[in-house]
Amino acid sequence: QVQLVESGGGLVQAGGSLRLSCAASGRTIYIMGWFRQAPGEEREFVAALTWHGGSTRYADSVKGRITISRDSAKNTVYLEMNSLKPEDTANYYCAATLSYDLRVGIGEYQYWGQGTQVTVSS
Repeated sequence: QVQLVESGGGLVQAGGSLRLSCAASGRTIYIMGWFRQAPGEEREFVAALTWHGGSTRYADSVKGRITISRDSAKNTVYLEMNSLKPEDTANYYCAATLSYDLRVGIGEYQYWGQGTQVTVSS
């Protein structure tokens, strides 16, 4: 089993920044990702990272504004979000998969955190 606990969400003005954290515990995981879900919308892929190699993958909508990273010593994955827009408003979820590839599909992640709300005001 894997336990994921997100933190760092909040209210920020457009153009501002936030850093989300996801503390992981349990079995070894190779790929971790972030997804988000806005009200009335489907959950969508944001970014993913290979735990050991540090390779990354991003959704086109966030490239250049959002960075995923990890601190292996703390077993924590981060999502650094800059130049935030009102359309970035969503509940952000940390996820982990037993896959060895940078997957983007919701169904390909076996473990999920409870989510943390990000609200960007205009």
